[in-house]
Amino acid sequence: MSSPTTPAMRVEREELNPCTIVLKVACSPEQVQAGVKKAIKTLSKRYKVPGFRPGTAPLGVLEQMLSPQDIDAFAQEETINASFKAAVQQENLQVVDQAQIENVEFDRAGERCEYTVKVPLAPKVVLGPYKGLKSETVRIEVSDDEVGRQIDELRSRSGKKKAVDRGIGEGDNALVNIKVEGVEGDGRNFMVVAGQTFPDLDAALIGMKTDDIKSVELGFPEGFAEADLAGSSHKCTVTVRSVSAVELPELDDDFAKSLQLENLDELKSRIKENIHFAKSKLAQEMVNERLLDALLANSTVHVADTQWEKVAQRRLAEMREELHQQGATLEEYAKQNGMTEAELMERQTAEARVQVQRAVLLQEVFNREEMKITDRDTNEQFLRIAYENQVPEAELKKFAKDFGPQIRDEIVYRTIYAKVMAMLNESADITELDPAKA
Repeated sequence: MSSPTTPAMRVEREELNPCTIVLKVACSPEQVQAGVKKAIKTLSKRYKVPGFRPGTAPLGVLEQMLSPQDIDAFAQEETINASFKAAVQQENLQVVDQAQIENVEFDRAGERCEYTVKVPLAPKVVLGPYKGLKSETVRIEVSDDEVGRQIDELRSRSGKKKAVDRGIGEGDNALVNIKVEGVEGDGRNFMVVAGQTFPDLDAALIGMKTDDIKSVELGFPEGFAEADLAGSSHKCTVTVRSVSAVELPELDDDFAKSLQLENLDELKSRIKENIHFAKSKLAQEMVNERLLDALLANSTVHVADTQWEKVAQRRLAEMREELHQQGATLEEYAKQNGMTEAELMERQTAEARVQVQRAVLLQEVFNREEMKITDRDTNEQFLRIAYENQVPEAELKKFAKDFGPQIRDEIVYRTIYAKVMAMLNESADITELDPAKA
C-alpha cells in the first residue's frame, strides 16, 4: 500500500481534433515498481536458481542473473501498458485503434516513466445528402486514328529490327555515344529511339548515319537518367555507333491471323471494343471520384490522425521499396515530379486523409442503407484478389491462410465500395458532355 506522500499518476489531456486525444502521462513510482517486478519475474522463468524452488527466489537474487537492458526494456513496456490502460479509464476514452506512443523517458533507478500517447477515438460523421448527387461524364467515342495507332503499335511489336544504311529517321533505334567536352574518358553509350529522347538530342540525331560525328550543345532535362548531367547544358560530341529500324509486317488478313483473329476487319473491331472498354472504365472512375467528392463536401467527417497517418506511412514505405528495387530513392522520384521529398510526403499524407475520410463515409452509407456482405460477395472478391496477385488455383487455400486478415479487410472494403458506388451512381444526376467540349 502506498503512503499518502507517494506521487500519483499524472495525466494531461489535449484534444487535437474530435477524434484524436493526446495524453501526457507521468507514471507513479508504484507503477514503475510493479513493471520492474513483473519484468524480473517473467524474464527469470528462463533460469533455474540453485537452492530455491521455482517461483520462490527473492527479486534481488533474480535481478543479478538478468541483463539490465532486458529488464529495462521489459519493465518499460509493462509500465506503459498498465499505465495507459489506467489513463484511458481515468479519462473515460473509447480507443478504437492502436495508440501511438512517443517521447518515452524511462528511468528504472529513479522510478520514473513518462511518455506521450496519441489516442484514436471512433470517427464522428454527420452524413449529408447522398442521393441525387451531381456529376459529369464524357460520351465515349473511338476514332479511326486511335484504332490505327493501336494497330501500328501491334505491328511495331511484331516487327523485326534490321540495320539500315541511311540517315536516322523518327522512330529508328540507335546506339549513340555522347562525350561531354572537357570530361576525360570515351563518353557514354545510350540506346535511344529517335524522336523520343529530349529536344536537343532528337534534333541532332535526325539525318545522322552510322559512324557520323557531330558537335552540339545539349540541354539535358531534369529527369535525365545520368544524374550528373540532369538539368545542365554542355558542349558534346555525339557519335552514332549503329542504326536499326523496325521492319513492320504488312497490314493485311495474314497479320490479323498471326494474332489469332479471322481477318483485318475483326482485328479493327476488336481493337475498337478494347479502346471503348478502357475509356468507359476511365470515365466511370472519373464519375465515382466526383460523386465521392460531392459526398465529402455534403458531409462532416472527423477521423483519428493515427488512421490516415498509418495509411500514409504504409504507402511511403511501399514507394521506397519499389524505388529501391529500381535503384532510385524517394528524393530522386520527388525531384523528377517537380517536388521536394518533404512536399511529396505532405501530399501523400493529404491524400491518405481524404481516402480514410471517404472510406468512413462509404461505411456510413452502407450502414444507413442496411446493406449486407453475402457469401457470394466474399467469394467473388477473394477470387478477384487472388487473380490480381497471380495466385495459382492449387495455392488458394495457402494464400487465404497466409494473408487472412489482410484479405478479409480488402474484401470488406471492396464490397462496401462496390455496393455503395452502384447505389450512388443509380441515383445520381449525371450530365453527359461532348468529348470535344469536355
